[in-house]
Amino acid sequence: MRHDIFDHMLRTGKISRRTVLRGAAATAGLAAAGGLAPRAAMADAHGNLRAEILQIPGVGSGSPTDADWQRVGEMCLGSTRETVEEGEFEGVELTFMGLNNQNTHNFLFRGFLKSWEDYTGARINWIDLAQADYNARLQQSIATGTVDFDIIEMGAPFEGDVLGRGMASEMPGWVADIIDMDDYVDYLKAPVGTWDGKTYRVSIDGDCHTFAYRKDYYDSEELAAAWAEAGNEGPWAPPETWEQVNAHSKFLAGKTDPLTGLPAHGFLDPLKGWGGFGFYFLEDRATPYAKHPDDPAWLFDPDTMKPRVNNPAFVQAIQDVMDLIATEGAYPADQINADPGTTAFQQFLAGTGGALTWWGDVGAAARTSDTSVVGDVAAFSTNPAAERVYNAQSGEWEEGRNESPNLAYIGWGVYVMAKTEEDAKKNKAAWSAAAHLGGKDLSLWASAYPSGFQPYRNSHFQYEEWEAAGYDRAYIEDFLGANLDSYNHPNGAIEPRIPGIFQYYSVAEDELAKGYAGQYGSAQETADAIAAAWEEITDQIGRDSQIALYKASLGM
Repeated sequence: MRHDIFDHMLRTGKISRRTVLRGAAATAGLAAAGGLAPRAAMADAHGNLRAEILQIPGVGSGSPTDADWQRVGEMCLGSTRETVEEGEFEGVELTFMGLNNQNTHNFLFRGFLKSWEDYTGARINWIDLAQADYNARLQQSIATGTVDFDIIEMGAPFEGDVLGRGMASEMPGWVADIIDMDDYVDYLKAPVGTWDGKTYRVSIDGDCHTFAYRKDYYDSEELAAAWAEAGNEGPWAPPETWEQVNAHSKFLAGKTDPLTGLPAHGFLDPLKGWGGFGFYFLEDRATPYAKHPDDPAWLFDPDTMKPRVNNPAFVQAIQDVMDLIATEGAYPADQINADPGTTAFQQFLAGTGGALTWWGDVGAAARTSDTSVVGDVAAFSTNPAAERVYNAQSGEWEEGRNESPNLAYIGWGVYVMAKTEEDAKKNKAAWSAAAHLGGKDLSLWASAYPSGFQPYRNSHFQYEEWEAAGYDRAYIEDFLGANLDSYNHPNGAIEPRIPGIFQYYSVAEDELAKGYAGQYGSAQETADAIAAAWEEITDQIGRDSQIALYKASLGM
C-alpha cells in the first residue's frame, strides 16, 4: 500500500499501527519459517479449502473450464448443506437474469450452481444479456412492471431504480450470517446494498478502475532513446498523469510495438458506447480534473443537480480524447468502433496498445486467460492524476497534482426479487442460491481467475494465498495494490446511487459518439449537449427528489 494512502487510513481510523504490525509480524514469521507453504499460509478454518480451490486449474494451466467451475461450486457447498435439507427445494424453478460477457458471469454461475441444484432439487432458467443490452432490458422491466426474473445480477448504481421502487426482497438474517459482510472492503458496506436501512444485496464484486500498462514499452531502450532524441521532457517512464498519457500516445504513433512487432499505440480509449457503461471511461480521464479534494460532488451540483459534465474539467477530458483522435496512428484503426470489451479483451490482452483503464479483473485475466499474451509484461497502478484540478465552487483551475480514482459501478451484486416472497419456499431457494454465489471462499477463486469480478473482500488481499495459486509476489502486489489503493483513496470519486443514473450515462455516450465523429464543433459543444440532455432527465424524474438522493449518496 502506498504511504500517503496508508497515512490517510491511519488518520481516519480505518487501520491502526497495532493491526498493521500484527499482520507484518505474522507474515514475517511465516517467511522466516522457510517460505509460505500453501496450507500454512491460510488464515482461517477454511484454509485448506481456499488453497485447494485456488489450484483449480492453477495459474499457468490455461483458462478454467465448465468442469472447473462445477468443481469449485461443489467444494464450496458447505454453507448450503448447513442451511438447507437435501431435496428441500424440489419442484422450485427460478429465473436468473445476468450477463454473458466474454464467457464469464452467467456462464460461471451455471457451473457454480450445478451442485447446488443437484443437492437442493431446485432448477434455474437463465436470461443471458450482453453488457450493451443490460440497461435497456432492466429499464424495460421496471417501466412496464413486468419482472420476469426471480434473481438478478445487478450493480449498486441501479439500486435507486429497483430498491427505491420496492422491487427487491429484504435479505434474511441467515443469509447475512453466511456471507460475512464485515469482510467487504469499506466502500461496499452500507449504505451500498441497503435502502431505508434494510439490506438487499449479496456482493459478488468490487469495482474501481485502475491503470494497466505494458512494462515492455518502458523497458525499450530504443523507445527511450527516441523519446529523448525528440526533445521530450522527463524520463521515458510509465505515465503518472493524463497529460503524460497523451504525450506518450502521440509519441508512440508510427513506432513499433516491442512485443508484437506491429504498430505501437499508447492509451486505448473506447470510443464506442456500451449501453451506458462506456461513460465510465471518460470519467476516468475527468475525475482528477473534476473531483476537488474539498468537494464530495463532481458529477452534479449537490444543491441544484445542475450538471458539471460541461464544466472546464470535463471539457478538458473530452478534448484530450479528441486530440488523440486527431493524431494519426495514436489509436488502432477503426477505434471509433471499439467499445470497452474490445479495448480490454481484443486489444490490450491480445498485445495491441500500451495502456488502458479497466476494472480489476483484467489483472487476473492477464495471467490466467488463454487469450492473453501480456501476462509477463503487464503492470498496474491507480488511475493517472492530473496536473491541475478545477474548483467548481470558485470556478477556477488550481495548479497542482490531483489524484481521484474512479470507483466505477460499485460492483456487481445478486438481488432477489420481491415477487418471490409470495412463495416462502421459492424465496428461500432464491436467497440460498444468492448466498452460495456470494460465499467468502468461492469469491476468492472468482477474484483470482477470469470471472468478470475483481477482489472486493479484505480477505482477498492476503497475498500469500495468490502466491500459492501460482502468481508471483511482485505481480500480485502490483495488481492487488492498485485495487486496494483505489478503494481506500481519500479523494476517490464515488458515483451516485440515484434513480436514472444509467439514463444519464446512456445519453452521454450517444452525445460523445457524435462529438468524436465530428458532428459537434468542439469538446465544449459536445459537453453542452450532454448537459442539456441531463437537465431534461432530472426534470422528468423530479429535481427535488434527485437532489435529496444525490446528497444522501454523497453523505451530505
